[in-house]
Amino acid sequence: MEPVTHFLAGAALGRAAFNRRTAYATLACSLAAEAADMDVLWRFAGPVEELKHHRGITHTFLGAPFVALATMGFIWLVDHYWFARRRKKSGAPAGAAKINYRWLFFATLAAALSHLLLDFTNNYGLRPFFPFNPRWYSADLVFIAEPLLWLVFALAFILPAILNLTDREILGRTSSRYHGRTSAILALAFMVALWGFRFAQHGIALNQFNSMQVATEPVVRVALMPYPVNPFRWHAILETAHTYQTAEIDTRTGMIDTDPEYNVVQKPIDTHALEAAKETELGRVYLDWGRWAIVRDVGHEPIPYLDPPDATAPHTWTTIRFDDLRFQYDFLGSGLTTSPSPLTGWVYILDGTQDAGEVLGHGVQQ
Repeated sequence: MEPVTHFLAGAALGRAAFNRRTAYATLACSLAAEAADMDVLWRFAGPVEELKHHRGITHTFLGAPFVALATMGFIWLVDHYWFARRRKKSGAPAGAAKINYRWLFFATLAAALSHLLLDFTNNYGLRPFFPFNPRWYSADLVFIAEPLLWLVFALAFILPAILNLTDREILGRTSSRYHGRTSAILALAFMVALWGFRFAQHGIALNQFNSMQVATEPVVRVALMPYPVNPFRWHAILETAHTYQTAEIDTRTGMIDTDPEYNVVQKPIDTHALEAAKETELGRVYLDWGRWAIVRDVGHEPIPYLDPPDATAPHTWTTIRFDDLRFQYDFLGSGLTTSPSPLTGWVYILDGTQDAGEVLGHGVQQ
């Protein structure tokens, strides 16, 4: 999921289960729930390196305890060098903000594991058993950004503040009765319920798809991609021996919208340039990640942000384009398909064999 959901889910976890056990539980859970995404720093090494390492070792069962320990170390530094001095200056009791490091570790580990669980629910996926098992796993239940979760988690933190304010203004109470534990538990319960409901709708959509003849050839595999907010709408992608095909499924109406004239992509014919592109760094990384990758020779199509190679006769060049069908649909419901997507890649191939430049999304790999 995107950072906002991770951060809010971590804060809710801390408030629901751990903030009565140790100081800094909510802060620690918020940070630990987001810490795994520090792998985006690979972006400074280029977009291909970022894709290669994103959702890598920090998104694994092996890495989660180290993420928890690193978060604990940061909390210790903040407490020892910042808040301890402020408590001393203010004359706070010696027992204030006491950290129980055993419970703090449980809290940060639970938050780090929550990051893995949230990422598993979307259609990007993760490799939780890496480096022992490089396979990607994804439940394809929730889109990478889910506004419903933003709303529910925001309410979980806003409502206690409003209720406490009401107590002070209307009833004259000076102590805070509403600490947010119940609202945090309800928000987490809503998230789990949403997963369960979407899981049921995913199964219904798959049954509807299997009951209808969508492709003219036997289907080798099929996947259903989620839309934000609407749990009844699914984007189907399927593969046959010679084609890729897409369809739209609505589980409320039972309708399947597919038009073979527009929604079918023929599998590309292998060329020397295409095979050479697959062996580039971008090609190897993309095909490792892209469970529904399609690689096409698009001829002399210029690559965004990168000029074509300076090739004079008898030298020639061609552009190889990499797309992943999981993200080639109108997931915003705007009527406009995002093409190319931020996860589209290109490689210039010179003379059918040489890598002459790579671009992924909006960045050039140097």
